[in-house]
Amino acid sequence: MPHSFLKLDGKQVSEHVMTELKSSVVQFTQNWKRPPGLDVVLVGENPASQIYVGHKEKAALKLGFTSNIHRLPSKVTQKELESKILSLVMNDQVDGILLQMPLPTHLDSQKLIEMIPFEKDVDGFSEKSVGALCLGRPKAVACTPAGVMELLKFYQINVTGLNAVVVGRSSIVGKPMAMLLINAGATVTVCHSKTVNLKSHLKSADLVVVAAGQPEFLHADNFKQNAVVIDVGIHRTSSQKIVGDVNPVGLELVAKAATPVPGGVGPMTIAMLLSNTLMLAKYRMEK
Repeated sequence: MPHSFLKLDGKQVSEHVMTELKSSVVQFTQNWKRPPGLDVVLVGENPASQIYVGHKEKAALKLGFTSNIHRLPSKVTQKELESKILSLVMNDQVDGILLQMPLPTHLDSQKLIEMIPFEKDVDGFSEKSVGALCLGRPKAVACTPAGVMELLKFYQINVTGLNAVVVGRSSIVGKPMAMLLINAGATVTVCHSKTVNLKSHLKSADLVVVAAGQPEFLHADNFKQNAVVIDVGIHRTSSQKIVGDVNPVGLELVAKAATPVPGGVGPMTIAMLLSNTLMLAKYRMEK
C-alpha cells in the first residue's frame, strides 16, 4: 500500500480560525458597544519582532479589533517600561497586553511579565497563567503551542495515548507545549540540548514537536515511520531562504503528516493571539 502524506497547512487553518473569529468579534462589539482591544509593547528595533508585530496589527484590524502598538526605544529604562505597562493594565478598553520578546538585556523581562494581570495576559507567560495551564484550567495559553493544538484538532489528529516528544524546553514553546499535550492525554517526553541519545527518543515517538531553535537540525531518518512531525522553527539562511528546525528532504516518505516551513505553525501563532484576546475580553466583560 502506498504511503500517504498529509501536509498540515497552517495558512489554511489560520484562515478558518480567523473567519470564525470575525463573526465573534462582531457579536462582542454589538454586545459590549466596543470592539475587543489588543495592545502591543515593542521595545527597540529587532527586525523579526518588527515584522511579527506588523503582521499582528494587520490581522487584528482586519478582524475588527482595536490594536495599538506602543513603540519604545531600546534604551528605555525598567521604570519607564513598568509605567507604560501599568497604564495599559489600568485602561479598561485594553483586553490583552502583549510584551513583545525578546527585550533588551538590561530589562527584567519576568518582572515586567508579572505586572500583566492574568485576565489580560494574552501570551500566557505569567506565573499564574503557567500555573493554571499545569492544573488543566488555563485561560490564555502561549500562542505557538496553542496554535499547534488547533492545527492537530483541525486535521483530526487525536493525541490521546500517543507517545509524543517535544524537542526544546523554552518557556515560550517547549514547556507549555508539553503541558498541553499532557492535558490532552499524550505520553510526553521533553528532550533538549542535554538529552543523551536523542535519536532513540525520536524513533519511538508517534508525534514530534521540534522547537530546538537550530536550522535543519533534524532529518527524515531521525523519525519513526508514520510519525506526525510539527516544525516550530523558522530561520533565514545566508542565501535568504526560510528554513525550519527540520530538513524536509524525504520527510514525506517517512512522516504521515508534517508542517511546512514557512506556512505551517507561523500563521497559527497570530490566529491564536487574536483568539486569546477575544476570549480574555469576554472573560473580563462577563466577570
